[in-house]
Amino acid sequence: MRLRTPVTLGLVGLIAVLSFIGFELRARMATMYIELVFAAVANGGALEKHAFVYDNPGGAGRFMIRDFQFFVSNIKLDGAQGSYVVPESYHLVRFDGDDGTFRLVLPDVPRDRYDTIELAVGIDPAANGSITPLGDLDPNGRMAWNWETGYKFLLLEGMLERDGARIPLVYHVGFDENYTPLSFKTSILPSAEPTIVMFTVHLLRLFDSDPRLDLATLPSVKFDRADAGRIAGQFPALLTIGEDPP
Repeated sequence: MRLRTPVTLGLVGLIAVLSFIGFELRARMATMYIELVFAAVANGGALEKHAFVYDNPGGAGRFMIRDFQFFVSNIKLDGAQGSYVVPESYHLVRFDGDDGTFRLVLPDVPRDRYDTIELAVGIDPAANGSITPLGDLDPNGRMAWNWETGYKFLLLEGMLERDGARIPLVYHVGFDENYTPLSFKTSILPSAEPTIVMFTVHLLRLFDSDPRLDLATLPSVKFDRADAGRIAGQFPALLTIGEDPP
């Protein structure tokens, strides 16, 4: 039997390491990094929170926004070589900072030319009816209902000031029928550099039902399917792609 010398063993180890590095490099060369940026706007400017700067859409008074967040899910990119479905794609878009933006990173997307992005506002019925944590879904978190299994698809809270009185505003929307798939045309080219895709979030469009919502007459939406539908019916207009926010 031929014994392996330390030098031979060292060469075998080096070859293994180099092979692994080569595999990793090839894998990285075959993928790309995409960042989705969601910029919330209202009244032609960036979202401003904690100030009574927005007119009641359907009545008297002004209101302020204290908190605004919503789920996007099931992101899919359609490209020249096929479609890529983002795994465990449940993401909570939230605007905690002062700049009114949220950044969502897709780190290992197959390198391709993509012409369509599909995503949904809300959670699909299968995931919404499950307690399995996926992505940002947390059955014990703030966005989970405490009266049944499922999630708030959208949370908007604030205060209406009218005739010297202040009325709390609470809009929690999240029935299965409120799940809203959307499709956007885009042009993402294969690149070794990070690719940024801009979405504008038009917050005030949530109140554009016909007639426009008077916040004083409907200051809270939680358990009523018809009321939730008035808000969720505007989900198709909530997002636009490719615009530079003001």
